[in-house]
Amino acid sequence: MSCSDISSVNVLDLIPQRPPFIMIDCLTHFDPVITSSRFTVRDNNLFFSEGRLLASGLIENIAQTCAARIGYINRLSNEVIKLGFIGAVRNLKIYKTPLAGDTIYTTITVKEEVFQMTLVDAVVKLNDETIAEAEMKIALSDIES
Repeated sequence: MSCSDISSVNVLDLIPQRPPFIMIDCLTHFDPVITSSRFTVRDNNLFFSEGRLLASGLIENIAQTCAARIGYINRLSNEVIKLGFIGAVRNLKIYKTPLAGDTIYTTITVKEEVFQMTLVDAVVKLNDETIAEAEMKIALSDIES
């Protein structure tokens, strides 16, 4: 799926993950505090089972939205993309898991950035319904992707 959002930036230029482990199609919004992504669920996804995207797929979608944010920042400043790792997931609430063909929109809001750690609040929506939310801590490494 092509995305014309945010200057038509290819998400593969922003994140270290590669197919078949891609959990976002594109960024739809970026500013220093809020970043949003879009993802259409496919039945051949690694995190797809019994007709639905698994909760682990929603967590990875949030993490890749965080990675794309950092990748976009690095791209703007002509820096290399660095690997990030999920440091913690707290207050995870999964209300519903999406079906194949559903398009989800994930928004992360930066609460705090200290050194190589970023703490975000995340909300995943299907249409206008919140289907998941969590607080996630991402740790950046010095390893380049």
